[in-house]
Amino acid sequence: MEAPVAGGACEGGVSFADALTAGEAEIARVMQICNACRYCEGFCAVFPAMTRRLEFKKADTHYLANLCHNCGSCLYACQYAPPHEFAVNVPQAMAKVRVRTYQDYAWPRAFGRLYERAGLTVAFALSGGLALFMILAIAMNGRLIHEPLAGNFYAIFPHNFLALLFGVVFLFAMLALAIGVVKFWREVSPTKDGNPADIAAAARARMPAVAEAITDVARMRYLGGGHGDGCNEGDDNFTLWRRRFHHFTLCGFLLCFAATCVATLYHYLWNLHAPYAFTSAPVILGSLGGIGLIIGPIGLLWLNLKRDALRADSKQNAMDRGFIMLLLLVSATGFALLLLRDTRFMALWLAIHLGTVMALFLTLPYGKFAHGIFRSAALLKFNVEKRMPNRLGLGGE
Repeated sequence: MEAPVAGGACEGGVSFADALTAGEAEIARVMQICNACRYCEGFCAVFPAMTRRLEFKKADTHYLANLCHNCGSCLYACQYAPPHEFAVNVPQAMAKVRVRTYQDYAWPRAFGRLYERAGLTVAFALSGGLALFMILAIAMNGRLIHEPLAGNFYAIFPHNFLALLFGVVFLFAMLALAIGVVKFWREVSPTKDGNPADIAAAARARMPAVAEAITDVARMRYLGGGHGDGCNEGDDNFTLWRRRFHHFTLCGFLLCFAATCVATLYHYLWNLHAPYAFTSAPVILGSLGGIGLIIGPIGLLWLNLKRDALRADSKQNAMDRGFIMLLLLVSATGFALLLLRDTRFMALWLAIHLGTVMALFLTLPYGKFAHGIFRSAALLKFNVEKRMPNRLGLGGE
């Protein structure tokens, strides 16, 4: 973690916990310059949120960092951007603090630190290690290469064993994410200071704010850039491909989750057990989801590799690419398992696929997936806050 700018007993009675790190102090600096300029006020949610503040405390920097979608519009529009002596670079300043929030709010925190330092290595090592464990478990029973089993996965691993194993992994990932985002929300909550009028206004705003935040997330509104023409990736040209690849990835993930839910209903409600036909709902949903989780991550990886270094935090590359590669591995091994399920190698591919899926879920709370959860919370705060009285009277929505 970056060293605080001020020590424990800071001037003015500021506590050690309130002291800004170098990254947080940089957000405070550039936001004060932007607050005086206001050229980018209509670009995204960051700037209207900025106008409601005269100073930027630790919680404000965490909130604004997660509200930023790194579209790049403000960087290329800014007259004070590098090489100007003010060196205003909002996307990069936000990116450096945003990744810190994933680790600072992570639970258990040590896992977040490990994934931050070596995300790509952890992703491959964990998926490979878990796959090897599953392979050895199968080999000990002498069934690694076997006679065709008509796609019956449960002849290799009993259904109850798989349900228990992945149920525990999934619940751990959801618990870790929930603990992290609750800690984040408590810090940045619009009613954190307990002003009675603000609490009442926030209560009235809650339901419409939730509806608008869900709409913003589903549409990926702020990946449209400041003018709706898209993000700036390798240069100052606009492109909507980042939004499209995000949609492929999100829809692919949701379709795969839907396939699992439908298969669960088949098994427990209608007593229909796997393997399912290629024309069945679980297979169709899973296949469509797998296609989305190939197109989306490949596109995001391509954009990540060509992104302007001015917009990026190079320290995040390993974490970002680790998550993308895990998504690709899950999709590729899933399709391989589907195509080879009636062959003698089904058990081998089942072990490889199960290992990559477990690795993906175990790392969800600590890597790039977390940005969707924290960004959604920041959008909810923004949509609540803009419906509350602006006590500064300085503009914004």
